[in-house]
Amino acid sequence: MSLDAKIDGARQLLREVLAQHGPDRVAVAWTGGKDSTLALALWRDVLHRDAPGATPLALNLDTGCKFPEVLVFRDGLAARWGVDLRIARPRVAPGYAVAVDRAACCRDLKVLPLLRALRELDAAVLLTGIRRDEHPDRAERPAREPVADPPHLRVHPVLEFTEMDVWAATMQLGLPHCELYDRGYRSLGCVPCTMPPDAVAGGAEGGGERAGRAADKEAMLASLHALGYF
Repeated sequence: MSLDAKIDGARQLLREVLAQHGPDRVAVAWTGGKDSTLALALWRDVLHRDAPGATPLALNLDTGCKFPEVLVFRDGLAARWGVDLRIARPRVAPGYAVAVDRAACCRDLKVLPLLRALRELDAAVLLTGIRRDEHPDRAERPAREPVADPPHLRVHPVLEFTEMDVWAATMQLGLPHCELYDRGYRSLGCVPCTMPPDAVAGGAEGGGERAGRAADKEAMLASLHALGYF
């Protein structure tokens, strides 16, 4: 499938979401990374065309451990694009042991804040930037994924895109990206669980896209998905 066909398919999926749910109860799970930035851009384009005046809503999970560059990019782009940015933060005690027990850490800093924010927003749809090729757990995901608690639909508009497709679409559409990518990072997570490019086995280009992520956390993505993460 050509890149243009993938972009058109993503936009058509988003138009269907808009027609079925309207603009106000749809949120984009926006990390500040390349994939969810593309998803946000496509949703924003659909709103501009089919729901003039509607403001895109973005939900960001700020674990307190994000790269400063990601936060600067997030806040700056939200302001420039006129995004209604909602930031979900964890409710943990001062001195919380970050990344000691990675499963508990991801649950407390990501999953629980995500689910709490979805309830508070009363979101009907959560758009994500996940892709089939980035992780085995995501290879068989449907484009539309119903979630029971809280009840909502997760829609993955860039699911069929490859890593190279995302970069090609980013360039074709003239989208900005976080400066960390220019330094060799290919996937951006929390600082304690993301290795710098020169620490990745084989170098920045030597492994998979998520080779810089903590291996034990990557291995439990299916468990995190079962808990409610995307």
